Amino acid sequence: MSITEIRDSYKRYLLLEKGLSKNSIDAYMRDLQKLLKFAEEEQLSLKTIKLSNIEALLAEQYDKEISPRSLSRIISGLKSFFAFMVLYEYREDNPTELLESPKIGLKLPITLTIEEIDKILSVIDVSTTEGTRNYAIFETLYSCGLRVSELTNLRFQDFYFDEGFIRVDGKGGKQRLVPISDIAIQKINNWIAHRKQINIKKGSEDILFISNRGNAISRITVFYYARLYAEMAGIEKEISPHVFRHSFATHLLERGANIRVIQEMLGHEKISTTEIYTHLDRNFLRQEIIEHHPRSRLKEK
Repeated sequence: MSITEIRDSYKRYLLLEKGLSKNSIDAYMRDLQKLLKFAEEEQLSLKTIKLSNIEALLAEQYDKEISPRSLSRIISGLKSFFAFMVLYEYREDNPTELLESPKIGLKLPITLTIEEIDKILSVIDVSTTEGTRNYAIFETLYSCGLRVSELTNLRFQDFYFDEGFIRVDGKGGKQRLVPISDIAIQKINNWIAHRKQINIKKGSEDILFISNRGNAISRITVFYYARLYAEMAGIEKEISPHVFRHSFATHLLERGANIRVIQEMLGHEKISTTEIYTHLDRNFLRQEIIEHHPRSRLKEK
């Protein structure tokens, strides 16, 4: 079987058997491409490549000064590919079995305070069609804790405003129902009134958030406006649409929401993924104690 056939078979495996999202599949295929390029340069066969060869590839990546997290992701991708190779009997052994990922320190996600979110929303010019749409976008991201890909894929059929819920297509095609706030519903309705003035392109008629050209809005566009509005609001943190998702989870936890409920709303398969927010919560609790507990400060003599 040719390399192209193996690559196509692996892609189908990720989609049909692993049930991964398009973004995850793209990431795995990029990692595979690094391996294929290295194998071609070194004149190595995928059926006989050894652990030492793969370590040489990773050393090459390390020399490019990529982060431990990125290196760990590449290793995960290689492990997945060779597990597929063994499963489909393209080779007998898995050369990545003894491969270890670099240790990654706990990196707490960036979050915004409620005041910072209000500042970002306040700089959006809602007198324009674009501004009305963007206000609804960021209010929805924060209100529902969505991934940006989940937001850009929202369709009118996913909204149950009377019940106060939206249906979200998450990773791996898994659906979940997420509560939506009255404020977010109001901002979405404001946008829908403006949306009617846009000439919608065929295939995008049911997409909620569209561009001025009538197509579904892109993830890149949402990233652009997140950074633009943060800069306009004077916020120096590294802002992305995902920061609104982190802030959603953190603010819920700070105010006593059950972590299992947060896990369900975020669409996390494992509770361990959600538990990173408990670290943020502990920091918040410590700060609250320092600021408000009568015995937390040394008295001046």
